[in-house]
Amino acid sequence: MTRALIVIDVQNDFCPGGALAVPGGDDIVAGINALMADYDAVVLTQDWHPTGHSSFASSHNGKAPYEMIDMPYGPQVLWPDHCVQGTEGAAFHADLNTGRASMIVRKGYRPAIDSYSAFFENDHETPTGLEGYLRTRGITDLTMVGLATDFCVNFSAVDAAKLGFNVTVRTDLCRAIDLDGSLASAQSGMTGAGVTLA
Repeated sequence: MTRALIVIDVQNDFCPGGALAVPGGDDIVAGINALMADYDAVVLTQDWHPTGHSSFASSHNGKAPYEMIDMPYGPQVLWPDHCVQGTEGAAFHADLNTGRASMIVRKGYRPAIDSYSAFFENDHETPTGLEGYLRTRGITDLTMVGLATDFCVNFSAVDAAKLGFNVTVRTDLCRAIDLDGSLASAQSGMTGAGVTLA
């Protein structure tokens, strides 16, 4: 019982028609569902922002989505309002097999700090609790899938590798935003951290 599938943010707002749609974001759902039976544990992550979150462009006068600002914890992309707690946009894609999940990690719920990684807030210090869950289950090997390759999948994979997990990202079951070359940068960063891209 050492292998876990980590399904990152397969939510309506990241799928076509959503507030922060990733191209082809819904194309990966069936493939992810098919993988679940092969793993000892399945963990789903869920972006879960309060209204007026500090990462939303609408929270900053005169700022537009995808502009950068400096936050106390570092550079921050400003996003369209998305995955607001309790909304349909924050819900998992209807076809995702949520019943197979042994844990759901909600992230980004602190108003003043964003959270891309399944393991830490964007200050790289505040833990989500996922590491402790995996350690107590005796899990050592992680396969990551989901949205988006260059942001939440990337940050989660790199953090997991730094924590000592064996990490594989199934790139065929991820989709990217690719903002100004962010996909290529993420791929090189993951490889450099020891993540296997499959």
